[in-house]
Amino acid sequence: MTDFKTLRLLDKFRWLFIKMGIDYDMMRKILHIKLTMDERKVPTLFNQNKKKDNQKYGYIKSLWIYMLFGLILIPLMGFGQNFLFQMSIAFAMIIFLIMTSLISDFSSVLLDVRDKSILSTKPISAKTINAAKFMHIFIYLSYLTLALTAIPLIVSLFTQGIVFFILTGLEILLMNLFIVAITAILYIAILRFFDGEKLKDMINYVQIALSLMLMIGYQVLIRSFEFVNLDMVVSFHWWNLFLIPMWFAAPYELILHGDTSLLTVIYTILAVIVPIISIWIYIKLIPTFERNLQKLLSTSKSKKEKNNRLKSFLLTIVCRTHEERAFYRFAALMMKQEREFKLKVYPSLGFSFIIPFIFMFTFSRGEEVDYASSMSYLNIYFSMMIIPSAVLMLGHSAKYKAAWIYKTLPLKDYTDLQKGSLKAFLIKLYTPLFLVLSIVFSYIYGIRIIPDLLAVLVTSWLYTILCFVMMTNKLPFTKPYDEVNDAQGWKILLLLLPLGLLVGLHYVIASQITYGSTIYFIVLFFINILIWKLVFKSKK
Repeated sequence: MTDFKTLRLLDKFRWLFIKMGIDYDMMRKILHIKLTMDERKVPTLFNQNKKKDNQKYGYIKSLWIYMLFGLILIPLMGFGQNFLFQMSIAFAMIIFLIMTSLISDFSSVLLDVRDKSILSTKPISAKTINAAKFMHIFIYLSYLTLALTAIPLIVSLFTQGIVFFILTGLEILLMNLFIVAITAILYIAILRFFDGEKLKDMINYVQIALSLMLMIGYQVLIRSFEFVNLDMVVSFHWWNLFLIPMWFAAPYELILHGDTSLLTVIYTILAVIVPIISIWIYIKLIPTFERNLQKLLSTSKSKKEKNNRLKSFLLTIVCRTHEERAFYRFAALMMKQEREFKLKVYPSLGFSFIIPFIFMFTFSRGEEVDYASSMSYLNIYFSMMIIPSAVLMLGHSAKYKAAWIYKTLPLKDYTDLQKGSLKAFLIKLYTPLFLVLSIVFSYIYGIRIIPDLLAVLVTSWLYTILCFVMMTNKLPFTKPYDEVNDAQGWKILLLLLPLGLLVGLHYVIASQITYGSTIYFIVLFFINILIWKLVFKSKK
């Protein structure tokens, strides 16, 4: 195995670790193995496009995306003198990006139970193991922070001066200590009161949020340059004391502007004292943390859902046969419990909720919109962008090898399995999203759009069937995620064309025919019934 430059740099501080009573040679060997394993890990930001030939994708090579995000910080760190305002926003963005990335991609370091189960059985002191874990996190955060802040820091060195540059470096160091400690304390609290499954779910949802952030990040980048009021006056309130980014922004006002007001001094003290105290608390809680980590090795028993008569009645209406209802419940459980599926589909679900508003406000910006007569509510069609990718992902699973069980079932065909799975997606994932959007759009445009919303809903059913027919994989949860290739990606893009045609048809009918939306809804409803029967015609 090749040596790492990071470890060669760490060798220069060998004397410090030895003075602290740490077996440096052993710590270095542990770090070498951990860093080698990290090179084979694909970060969450790239997880949605993971392929078989990407398994050795180095983490270092993926840091360019954080450098791209770091460009947003240039106008905040490089220009202007309103440091409390500018640096509060800058540190808020840095804290968010680093903390979400730490939770999503590096929780395996903080929550590594292998250290205790493997290394603790060897003649290695607990202090050495904990030092290796901390240095592993520190190296990771150093890479991430440098990628995020290197370009803005270089710009600020020439525009703001050496004092600003050095102060920012110290602030970032304190901020990283604070992030590590707060994340660990958060995990300690969760493991203290809940089981390991709750923690795994929380990490999964943070991964989903990070992936969603990547999808809408370009919108933030564009709008961040549309308005930057660097002369903005910050008004203080008592609750500002809980705004952590303002703690780290206050030292700039104190040192560079000589502002010795009470709040500025308090913020500066908090920026120094709180990270040090939080790290001290984390060190004290390490034994408790290590004990509670054993909960991650246990799997909690899933709670059995109570039999709801109303749900059962509605399910008998939606799914006509016992087999279809059984497969509906099975697909619903898979979509709810499989973390890989949620990580790949839920970000698209969030994006489908946001994009109708992005288009609505983008096209209406700079002009007055009469919502009482406008037809811009048809932007709700953009919520259907999730359907092609979700239908594709229904055919894949992390546990695809268990699909042999389908062969053991006494079925002549898999019509009920396919139909039940599609209905589970529509009812469990898409319909709740659509209902929330409908409530918001009805509030904005008025109840006059209800017939249009009903027409959009039944159009989504028709569009789901179209996507299902166009996808090559027809059997749910039978293929690995690695088989999602570029050809299928192009197929998803092509499926957006008929969606545009459906929007155009709705617009023409609603605008040209009296009660056109109501008529369109009724006609589409019966067309849906016919199409679903034709596509899922049983071979029995």
